[in-house]
Amino acid sequence: MQAKDFDSFFERLKEHTDISTQAQLARELGVGRAAVSLVKKKGAVPPRWILELSVRYNLDSTWLESGLGSPRPEVNAVEFADEFSRIPKVAARLSAGGGSFETGGEIEGFYAFRKDWIGGKGNPSDMVLMEVYGNSMEPELKEGDIVLLDQSRKDILAGGIYAVGVEDTVMVKRVEKRPGQVVLHSDNKDYAPIYLGGDELENVRVLGQVVWVSREYH
Repeated sequence: MQAKDFDSFFERLKEHTDISTQAQLARELGVGRAAVSLVKKKGAVPPRWILELSVRYNLDSTWLESGLGSPRPEVNAVEFADEFSRIPKVAARLSAGGGSFETGGEIEGFYAFRKDWIGGKGNPSDMVLMEVYGNSMEPELKEGDIVLLDQSRKDILAGGIYAVGVEDTVMVKRVEKRPGQVVLHSDNKDYAPIYLGGDELENVRVLGQVVWVSREYH
């Protein structure tokens, strides 16, 4: 039986790490005690916590979240490969504001998605996860959201949300293609559209389309 509640998660964590108190957990995650108390009250452990702790302590993320399988990734490798696809989360952050210069592609860790689900979105080998930074796409995307990008989807479709690189800046916007011009729209009306044309188009690259979003509630 799956056990995704906080208490079961915390017992598994204590058994296989040096974390023994909620105060230690808060320090490891860089959050306040109140955040841990709120998660315990709500029951559901944020995906980002699972990711960070599984990478830091070499634990299987599925086991840490639900208790299914074995604590160590290598023990679950065969079963995992049959049922799940591992999608990398990269260090680069998508700016939903004025622009982000954090364009590094270093892998921070992996999220597991069921193959039957993610296969309906596209080819898992084309997928990558990135974090949203800024508020220009609110309410659709909020700061701290983790979005799943399909990097094979680079043809601009009306109304689609895309990760777009402009020189060294990486942004997440609704993209409109016009003759000789690309327009980057924000959902937050406090932000004006960005019009790119002429020589500027040579520095514009569509990195992929957003096909899914994960959100933490505080």
